[in-house]
Amino acid sequence: MYLIVGLGNPEPAYSRTRHNMGFDAVNLIAQNNEIKFDKKGFEGIYGLGNIEGEKVILLKPQTYMNESGKSIVKIRDFYKIEDDKIIVIYDDIDLDVGTIKLRKKGGAGTHNGMKSVISYLDTDEFVHIRIGTGKPVFKELLISHVLEKLTDEEYNKLTPAIEKASKATEEVIKNGIDIAMNKFNI
Repeated sequence: MYLIVGLGNPEPAYSRTRHNMGFDAVNLIAQNNEIKFDKKGFEGIYGLGNIEGEKVILLKPQTYMNESGKSIVKIRDFYKIEDDKIIVIYDDIDLDVGTIKLRKKGGAGTHNGMKSVISYLDTDEFVHIRIGTGKPVFKELLISHVLEKLTDEEYNKLTPAIEKASKATEEVIKNGIDIAMNKFNI
């Protein structure tokens, strides 16, 4: 069983922001695989389904971003999911807009949501799928950069990366992380 997590902030005010790219990717995965987010618990909303013949749980933590790990560890422990079967999708300012990068493991960088995930799981050895959102012009604008509502034009530039993250997730499940990295880390 795989646990596929999209990171984001739960309130509607945060939809269509750079920080909610993980939610957007998981929503697309759900749509493409006819999985409904019809369950509440573990401090998140989630849905059960199948992708590429594998049972999956899609999760959107409903804690704020900085406490995302709380929800993930609860569902991981309840369903006894192995760490290498966890896929976390999130925004990354250090990647160019519209690009993605897959990793087998790795640190959180400046991403507070990932710091929480790594802290609660007590490991960084799970699949990371990072969606590039680009950096603000000035470091002081970082918070507004990730939390401001995107214009249609800005969102459309990120849409290809959301689609790639969805396909990359399916590739990880179908053929493993190594093949997925070779295919998507271009």
